[in-house]
Amino acid sequence: MRSSTARKASVLAVAAAMVAVGAAAPSPAHVPLPAAPAKVPGKVPVAVGHGGAVASVDADASAAGIEVLRDGGNAVDAAVATAAALGVTEPYSAGIGGGGFFVHYDAKSRTVRTIDGRETAPRTAGPGLFLEKGKPIPFSEAQTSGLGVGTPGTPATWEAALDSWGTRPLGELLAPAERLARKGFTVDATFRAQTESNRERFQDFPDSAELFLPDGRLPVVGSVFKNPDLARTYKQIGREGTDALYRGEIAQDIVRTVRTPPVGDDVDRKVRAGDLSTRDLRSYETVRRAPTKIGYRGLDIYGMAPASSGGTGVGEALNILERTDLSKASQKRYLHRFIEASRITFADRGRWVGDPAFEDVPVKGLLSQRFADSRACLIKDNAVLTSPLAPGDPLNPVPCRTKGKAAPTTYEGEHTTHLTTADKWGNIVAYTLTIESTGGSGMTVPGRGFLLNNELTDFSFAPANPAVRDPNLPGPVKRPRSSITPTIVLDDGRPVLAVGSPGGSTIITTVLQVLTGRLDRGLSLAEAIAAPRASQRNQATTELEPGLWNSPLRAELEKIGHAFRQNPEIGAATGIERLADGRWLAAAEKVRRGGGSAMVVRPSDKK
Repeated sequence: MRSSTARKASVLAVAAAMVAVGAAAPSPAHVPLPAAPAKVPGKVPVAVGHGGAVASVDADASAAGIEVLRDGGNAVDAAVATAAALGVTEPYSAGIGGGGFFVHYDAKSRTVRTIDGRETAPRTAGPGLFLEKGKPIPFSEAQTSGLGVGTPGTPATWEAALDSWGTRPLGELLAPAERLARKGFTVDATFRAQTESNRERFQDFPDSAELFLPDGRLPVVGSVFKNPDLARTYKQIGREGTDALYRGEIAQDIVRTVRTPPVGDDVDRKVRAGDLSTRDLRSYETVRRAPTKIGYRGLDIYGMAPASSGGTGVGEALNILERTDLSKASQKRYLHRFIEASRITFADRGRWVGDPAFEDVPVKGLLSQRFADSRACLIKDNAVLTSPLAPGDPLNPVPCRTKGKAAPTTYEGEHTTHLTTADKWGNIVAYTLTIESTGGSGMTVPGRGFLLNNELTDFSFAPANPAVRDPNLPGPVKRPRSSITPTIVLDDGRPVLAVGSPGGSTIITTVLQVLTGRLDRGLSLAEAIAAPRASQRNQATTELEPGLWNSPLRAELEKIGHAFRQNPEIGAATGIERLADGRWLAAAEKVRRGGGSAMVVRPSDKK
């Protein structure tokens, strides 16, 4: 077993030693953004250069962030501009009708801080929110309804981030997205496919049908998609601030949509009303949380604390893997250990992680090496653990012992979006935002151009096992547990990389696999993002992408007891890395979700 110093040296041989970042702060003085954006290049999955970087799933959105950086804005400004543009081009995954988690690295103080912008349940919500006559209602009835809509947190997140670390006014940063919504963007195959998958739902809501299915037709690849209602909404929020959404006419429109879902005539679908109120919107607040932090191979890994399970999930799994030299492990042993660490982590997540305002979440215990070691000893190289696995006890770790009964992992939607930004001062943002399912609730706020979330379906409708306490049942103003995992890695306070992904509960395993691929397995960040994925979440079978499903490795793992099922696509990560010479490397997907878009302010041809 190597020492942490030796491990760190190995990591830095793989990921070149990082340079100090200048601490000068950007000046608030600036020239306004140009009236029209420059021609947006096509999607490129990797970009290297100076001046800052943006990585997202969409070229128009990445270009909006780059434009802000070129104008002298910082990573936070760029993140807000990119996120707003994603609300235009990725409306089925993100937007002002949803929420998310924002992780920020400040180069001057070398500190990481976070904002919890998760949606909240109405004040009237109780543990029986999704029960009828004592039994859970069908998921589809909760998803496509007002009942599943939580109070949106995205606009408040933007405001909180800009107030704390930004340099530009919100109205200016919404301008590129407002132009994009007004002038339109080019429809790609992913947008068309996601529209098609929601066709039946959208057709039941006239406003959604008019926007996304004009004349009942799917958008044509290569055509221009415009959203003038969203352009006007962005312009109003830019002029009046986020109070326009939380206290003004937009708030009233949201509440009306939730409480009286705007379904069409002769609709057979049962669309339940929700109980969101103007008071819920008016009283919404983001939460500043201390980030999770663990040491791994001599580096510091920072993540998002509960109500997200991302930081504790990735942190516990890395602690479990810390005792295994993954750099020298065979591919079979690496994947076996990765799968088993993920299985254990999800067993513990299900029992212990929920909204800390309602649950006493033992974050310190979950992230302790002592607890990880007590769980790691369950893993054997020639055998497979059985799911559902019972949790351990982070408050009183006993080696190789579980605590109580097992409970299966509850369902969580897999569609979200992630962006990563960095600036010339060395500041970084890793930000994951969502409206939950692809298409959210399916309900467009009339006249406003954005979909509402169905985030409350991330709550457990009922305990997965009545004999096991479930920390994720609904409650008044409670935040549903999330798997969102924006992650920043530092070396002695200086940035190494940042990464995140969409994918519901697969987010945790995706980020974990990217980190171990980059920090342990000798892959570049782009290679680690592109590598075929596996995802085990305390279930009977482990999901495999085709690259692993069709590999001889699957048969080797099946021989020791693993069971698999195929998933055509797991996650869609983006990340940024600081290179040894001070340049930024931005990386996104090559294929997943149609490929992502990595950009830098001043590209460099130097390898």
